[in-house]
Amino acid sequence: MKMNKLTYKHGFPILAACYIILALACNQPVNTEPASPEPAEHTIALSPAQFKNANLVVGTLLQKEISALIRVKGKVDVPPQKLMSVSVPLGGYLKSSNLLPGMRVKQGEVIAVVEGEQYIQLQQDYLMAKEKLVWLEQEYKRQSELLATQSAPQKTFQMASADFSSQQVLVNALFQKLKLVGIQPENVTKDKISASILVRSGLSGYVAAVHVNAGKYLTPSDVLFEIISTDDIHLALKIFEKDIPILKIGQSVMAYTNQQPEKKYPCRIILMGKEITADRSIEIHCHFNQQNLSLLPGTFMNAEIEVKNKAATVLNDDALVRFDNRQYIFVQSDSLQFVMKEVQTGISENGYTQVIDGVDLRKDKIVTRGSYTLLMMLKNKAEE
Repeated sequence: MKMNKLTYKHGFPILAACYIILALACNQPVNTEPASPEPAEHTIALSPAQFKNANLVVGTLLQKEISALIRVKGKVDVPPQKLMSVSVPLGGYLKSSNLLPGMRVKQGEVIAVVEGEQYIQLQQDYLMAKEKLVWLEQEYKRQSELLATQSAPQKTFQMASADFSSQQVLVNALFQKLKLVGIQPENVTKDKISASILVRSGLSGYVAAVHVNAGKYLTPSDVLFEIISTDDIHLALKIFEKDIPILKIGQSVMAYTNQQPEKKYPCRIILMGKEITADRSIEIHCHFNQQNLSLLPGTFMNAEIEVKNKAATVLNDDALVRFDNRQYIFVQSDSLQFVMKEVQTGISENGYTQVIDGVDLRKDKIVTRGSYTLLMMLKNKAEE
């Protein structure tokens, strides 16, 4: 087999030269220059004629004291402890009730009568357990005396003691069950056994809903009535993420309904949610300065929250453009070149908007008039 010979150039073999070139390439410094700060699709260059026709005005950020009136929506709500669902632990048949939605009730007032044989059985079990407890107590005392005189074995005394203790537990358990269903155990005697129980309201308020009718059989999970107390109603408002930093506990709120916008209900913020929801908002709770029984839970309301004056970095509203649900400005990077930059904005007042982030205060020259003209030209350029 005939082998190819390496060709020499200037006394070096070609293979050796390749190794040298590869080694030099590996020692070359990596290009660490930063990428362009903005993508090309966010930059537009104008011709002198375009710049003249656009009537652009270039300026800088301003320092200005501004205040804001945040307008939000919400509804009247009640704390969970002021909303009661009434049910019956052992069920039964609804014998009678005169409740209707909207009626006022007082705490402890009888709102329904429920009957069932389970209530008879419960009272019977309680009376029989009490009778047996008396006998077991006597037996326990007798065995205790016999043990003291060594006239009976200790085992018999221990059995009597255990039976007596077990019966005490049973009587106490039945005692609590009677109280749970609304029967006073002290009133239960062999001559006073009732087939029905009285259902009482657990709080003062008004009847929000009635879910039963006379004669209906109820299970323990059925809700008979819903009662709401208006003693502590409050206003729940939805606040979006951008407004959260400028609100605080104790801040004043003025609320009103759509039906009577002229009638104002002053409130103050008492609680602020700590978790931002999927729509980038939190819920805050406001307490009415004066309780008003005409405001019912669930009533939709509008609210205005005034933010006090504060020094802020602002731009006139003509400088801002909205694109893809974001706020942008145009910054002059050269005499005829402009870059679109996203900014974070805050509160607005009288044609000025606070700029929180996205602008270099020291050097950025910003288009303060004609921003939408540049946006249209940039979009047209992208479509070409």
